[in-house]
Amino acid sequence: MDVNEKIRKMMEDRGWSAYRLTEESGLSNSTISNLFKRKNTPTLNTLESICRAFGMSLHEFFGGENFYRDEEERELLRCWMGLKKEQKVLIMEMIKSFKK
Repeated sequence: MDVNEKIRKMMEDRGWSAYRLTEESGLSNSTISNLFKRKNTPTLNTLESICRAFGMSLHEFFGGENFYRDEEERELLRCWMGLKKEQKVLIMEMIKSFKK
């Protein structure tokens, strides 16, 4: 499996740019850039950050069983991952208001 190609495909599926991956993962621009321009293999820590940005575990990244209860939960996560940080904050505030 080509890890970098899989990351690129996941970005493409979500319509993410390298900049968006940088923002979502908390990694530096140079780290993300080097993955693709220099074809560097990501370190375990880098890959964990990327997986968190995509809302998945390393296990899932490497083709393990997913841990979603159902398709609705998977779709919710897909939608969540497409939001910008500001949008996520607003949604979380709204969700927390329902608990009161």
